[in-house]
Amino acid sequence: MPTNASLFAAIIPMIIYLIIIWRMDKYEREPLRFLVLHFLWGAFGAIILGILGSALLGNFTGIEEDGSAGNTLIQTILFAPVSEEIAKGVFLFWSVKSRKFDNITDGLVYGSAIGLGFGMTENFTYFITYGDTLSSWIFLVFVRSLFSAVMHMISTATFGAFLGMAKFNLKTSRSFLPVAGLLLAMFFHFMWNFTVSYNTTFMFGFAFMIGLIIYFILIFRYAIHKEKEIIESELNEEYDLLNLPKDHIKIISSSLRLKKGWVDENIRKQYFRIAIKLAFKKMQSKNSEGYLKATYDYEVEVLRNLMRNLFPIETAK
Repeated sequence: MPTNASLFAAIIPMIIYLIIIWRMDKYEREPLRFLVLHFLWGAFGAIILGILGSALLGNFTGIEEDGSAGNTLIQTILFAPVSEEIAKGVFLFWSVKSRKFDNITDGLVYGSAIGLGFGMTENFTYFITYGDTLSSWIFLVFVRSLFSAVMHMISTATFGAFLGMAKFNLKTSRSFLPVAGLLLAMFFHFMWNFTVSYNTTFMFGFAFMIGLIIYFILIFRYAIHKEKEIIESELNEEYDLLNLPKDHIKIISSSLRLKKGWVDENIRKQYFRIAIKLAFKKMQSKNSEGYLKATYDYEVEVLRNLMRNLFPIETAK
């Protein structure tokens, strides 16, 4: 098939998925520039690092890509999950230190972006390499767009979610969570590669991916629910301090905040954005220590002052 068609088929589904994931983050969406940076790491940096990692594993074990069926199978089933998940996930070790990386949801979003970038580039190489007939090309586009790339997305998103849990966890499990997340990402990758490598287990691979997609939706819904709990819990503590109307808290934590009807639309957007950020910064302060806690405490006070400056404000209609 023409290169342009393969490029189009590789890019468009991943961009659509990325937009959907970004919009699923309903309370505090991530900066698009930072999101694109993760996507580009997956598309280029992780691809290069993953190839080098597989080559190193092959060289170290003596099982190199030499065209034999046995070695190719080991490279696909064992080496690829290890090298590629490390290659994709290493960028998250940098981004989790950013002030933009706040919680489980952020880990899911940034991990998804990396996985989708990786899936895009890998899909393109498969489309131009193995799509030698129209029927084989269509089959590849279908399977890899709906399953293989989604596996990359969910695997790295899972690792990101575990990093999000670890970032504001002061317990001993803090050091265990990233390891558990990376191993789980590798397991998801291994299971998909293993099941689709044999004709007898091919259909189990599709069943596994359907289950994995359901798992991803559920964990994303859980992360959003936890954010809702944080917003309500933290803002309830601000009731007296900021003279915050009680009915506003339920509005802020629900889709009602999107309803128009305020006297000033700009104030509405600013009010809810500041309130949500205040809730998250308070949570982060409570789960931080030392200089980082002092920094969050300062930001909390700044946000409180911004909230005070917005009053009096009318309730939504």
